[in-house]
Amino acid sequence: LSGVPREQRAFQYVLAHSIPGDPHHILRTFDQWSYRCEHLSCVGPLKGGWVLAGKIVERLLCERAPRTVLELGTYCGYGTVLMAAALRPGARLYTVEPNPQHAAVAEKVIRLAGFDEHTVELIVGPSEEVIPRLRAQHGLHGVDFVFMDHWKRCYLRDLQLLEGNGLLADNATVLADNVVFPGAPHFLQYAKTCGKYRCKVHRASLEY
Repeated sequence: LSGVPREQRAFQYVLAHSIPGDPHHILRTFDQWSYRCEHLSCVGPLKGGWVLAGKIVERLLCERAPRTVLELGTYCGYGTVLMAAALRPGARLYTVEPNPQHAAVAEKVIRLAGFDEHTVELIVGPSEEVIPRLRAQHGLHGVDFVFMDHWKRCYLRDLQLLEGNGLLADNATVLADNVVFPGAPHFLQYAKTCGKYRCKVHRASLEY
């Protein structure tokens, strides 16, 4: 009714109630907004005794200690901030968002959390156009960790684009959210049967 998009309303709340430069406080403030005000499609915190996507991402980043991370689907920057806070010193995160309005909000959230462009680079554009340009335009020669949280129908196409452009480093980890519900069956079948990956399905529940 206000004419202000939901994502912008959420950012205004975060800006008013969070501590600048404190990534974890910013994430908690996002969670407060989503629990109390309006739902946002974020990876979410720990709730209800189940390990949810946010905690899975943090744990895998700590275990793998990647130097280069690629996120497909920035949305408001919640997952970006969560991952950036878990990076080892000197590591870099590239995040791709096709929607310019969402990217504008995410950019402000990421910088509010204290991450500069040397740590987090936000790239605006469709993933199928951005991925082939990552090497030439962004100097990205190999990705150690990929987090997919964009359109589920794009998961398989974008994984094969990463393969075809030689962007997956040896022993790279690919983490894809919501492959069972709402579901990415073709991606899941390919990952399980192509012989290139060892697969594990992590159980999680819907957030908020």
